[in-house]
Amino acid sequence: MAVERAITTMWDRYSEPLSMDDIAGAALLSKFYFSRVFRSVTGTSPGRFLSTIRLSRAKSLLLETSLSVTEIAYKVGYNSLGTFTTRFTRSVGVSPTRFRALLHGDRPSFSPPETDAYRRSGAVHGTVVLPPGSTELRVYVGAFGSPIVEGMPVSCDILDCPTDGCRVREYRLGSVPVGEWYVRAVAVAVRWADVDPRPWARNPRFVGAGEPVVMRDGQNVELRIPMRAVDLTDLPILMALPELDNRFFPEPVPTVRWDPEFASH
Repeated sequence: MAVERAITTMWDRYSEPLSMDDIAGAALLSKFYFSRVFRSVTGTSPGRFLSTIRLSRAKSLLLETSLSVTEIAYKVGYNSLGTFTTRFTRSVGVSPTRFRALLHGDRPSFSPPETDAYRRSGAVHGTVVLPPGSTELRVYVGAFGSPIVEGMPVSCDILDCPTDGCRVREYRLGSVPVGEWYVRAVAVAVRWADVDPRPWARNPRFVGAGEPVVMRDGQNVELRIPMRAVDLTDLPILMALPELDNRFFPEPVPTVRWDPEFASH
């Protein structure tokens, strides 16, 4: 498949100054036609996909190596430390230095700054439906400002699915501000037998997306989220969780339901 060839090239050569011509050439398509096909398959542009791969690799290098932030920035294809730091912070939700420091600390805070927008809000609730044959999983559900799972969700719920029989789980996202939001879910394996204990190797097993939600004040939206196996055309997950979730360490922490309505008290 042309798009898969292009994505494989991005993963293999993310540190290089890849141009659109280079990526389209790997797909054996003209540049203009390739861009349209790529967006129709992945939901985003080739340039955005490449940027996501670079930041995903930066997350891994911050956790598995002692390279400096500057060294990592150049290693993943950035020519400017400032640009790298700004994009990493916006996409992951914390700065590169903070992300590394959190490895052996507490789960990163997802509390956004309080604004007047949070006085006019509603809620999203429903179920996530996992494929049959799933092992023990932890599912992260969040409301984001774009279809890409990055940055800080405006509301987040974390669900534990301890057995294969736990295919349907209920979630609730409270205090979702008025506006348009994208509800996304990511599931990772949590059994030591099924997951590499190194945090940078914990790749998502399943992903899911609901229809865009246009929230109105006081509204309560019900949304079902079917989950499916991750494939090559899925964007890497950039938000700080799940890599920094202490649930993966020997002493698990309790399930957290974060709600800005209560976090402000």
